[in-house]
Amino acid sequence: MNKKDITLVIADDHPMLLKGLNDELISNGYNVIAQANNGIQALELILKLHPDIALLDIDMPLLLGFEVIKMAREKGSKTKFIILSFHKEAYYIVQAKTFQIDGYLLKEDGFFEIDHCIEEVLKGNIYYSKSIDDKPLNLATDELKRLNLLTLSETKILKLIAQEISNQDIAESLSLSIRTIEKHRSNIIEKLGLKKGNNVLTNWALVNRTVILSQ
Repeated sequence: MNKKDITLVIADDHPMLLKGLNDELISNGYNVIAQANNGIQALELILKLHPDIALLDIDMPLLLGFEVIKMAREKGSKTKFIILSFHKEAYYIVQAKTFQIDGYLLKEDGFFEIDHCIEEVLKGNIYYSKSIDDKPLNLATDELKRLNLLTLSETKILKLIAQEISNQDIAESLSLSIRTIEKHRSNIIEKLGLKKGNNVLTNWALVNRTVILSQ
């Protein structure tokens, strides 16, 4: 496929990064048909314009990049999705692999990597940045697999934690005591094999929110 025939939607909430990406893609012959600076706008453009590829940041207002992809696919979108992010932590990479996202690049990568990723994704391959260290992935993958060990009650509580709902509000919504909620939190930490510490479960749940809420 000729580059000028490849349609792209790009999304990033940093105006300078968005402009830089747009200019680089256009100067290399790609057809950027739309830009978005938040997740809702990105989703609307993808569903309306049906681009061949959408290049998305993860951390965007209104909807995260992962949420955009999940919702677009639920609506039947055939667009190929590539994440372009600063995040190289294992949790993010595992989430991308869990959702079978077509490509994952780092913003520190050169344009050659973007160009190569687009080429591979259009061939039907999955492509991840060569800068990503695979070594921590097994640990993060194991934690997500352990979600299946949770009871229905624990899963419900974890989903509420992932939505940043306080222990007090969780207790009230489920008609339980705060002490019971704290016991459930302790059990969840143990089952997931997380290291104990202040806010460890909340932080883990926020990082893995999209996966947790899809359970």
